[in-house]
Amino acid sequence: MKRNHRHAYNALKKIGCPVWTWGDDQENFNVDAESNHPTVWADYWSKDKDGWLFGVNPLITEILDKYNLYAEWVNPGHLCVYNN
Repeated sequence: MKRNHRHAYNALKKIGCPVWTWGDDQENFNVDAESNHPTVWADYWSKDKDGWLFGVNPLITEILDKYNLYAEWVNPGHLCVYNN
């Protein structure tokens, strides 16, 4: 995992966000959108709440922006994090 990915991964993990890596993909990491208790981290089906963009908690967006990354829905169950 590149340095910016590793820092973002660790920062998200520190605030309790459910992050994980996928098999051999050492470049990117994922956010589990099905582990939304007690905090809702991402909700594919919800309309955007105040400060939320495309159903992603602004805490996630803030950390990803800091490391020049973005999250994209892979399916309604998880997001993948990529370089900008």
